[in-house]
Amino acid sequence: MATRPLEIGPAGLYTARAIEHMRLALGLTQHQLAARCTAMGRPMTDTALSRTERAHRRCDIDDLVVIAEALGVRATALLPAGASSTHPRHAEAEVCGRAQGGLLG
Repeated sequence: MATRPLEIGPAGLYTARAIEHMRLALGLTQHQLAARCTAMGRPMTDTALSRTERAHRRCDIDDLVVIAEALGVRATALLPAGASSTHPRHAEAEVCGRAQGGLLG
């Protein structure tokens, strides 16, 4: 079975660059950040972090949350502004979320 090529969109590319930028701004090596993530309960190797920063590996939501926490920022600080509206499905999800909030809140 052939594997699909890894396709990372604009939001993923932005996030990868933001992780690296924030890490460097804090003076952390990839090894140090990966160790922080591991210590927080999300095992991460230097290689996995390197591949994430270079957009050769997808950053799933669990990785994003722990990386952000290890960097001392909110996960949204690593996402592009307006990321929720970059894809039509996201806009649809926003509308559904607001509708559910009205029903549940």
